[in-house]
Amino acid sequence: MKSFVVITSLACLLAGCVSYSPSIPEGYTGPRATIKDSATVHSASKVDYFVVAKIDGKIVKNSRVESIAANQGRGFYMSPVVLTRDVPARPITVDLVARTEYAAPILALTSVVYQVAGQITFTPEESKFYVVRGVLSAEYAAVWIEDQQTQKIVDKKIEATGSAKLGFFQK
Repeated sequence: MKSFVVITSLACLLAGCVSYSPSIPEGYTGPRATIKDSATVHSASKVDYFVVAKIDGKIVKNSRVESIAANQGRGFYMSPVVLTRDVPARPITVDLVARTEYAAPILALTSVVYQVAGQITFTPEESKFYVVRGVLSAEYAAVWIEDQQTQKIVDKKIEATGSAKLGFFQK
């Protein structure tokens, strides 16, 4: 019984560990582009994040996760940390996430949290700058990547079908 408790505890600890991959594959020396996450600040304790979660199936650091880590212990206040990353200027598959976050977990449990996520494929152009954009509301939720200069969407919008409001156990 004692070993069961130890193994279960160890499994729980390890489940919280996430290994992030670099946004540029190891050994890649080709042309690059840049993708920046974005955030919409609604109040001192509520922010909507629009982020790259994965590139070519590999989890990468993103603004939502970095902001949560950077703001731990600040109570009901949070300041977004917005990340920019280089990516290969070749065809890539990108997992996008748009999600509402609150400064304190209790606020998330007692407030509305919206989320929409999906995958796009596009070919970033060398030396171009792209931004993850989106909108989260009761009426509409979407996330996309656009060329920063032209504001042209690079592939498609990932849109919620039905409500983007998360249930209590999804938060």
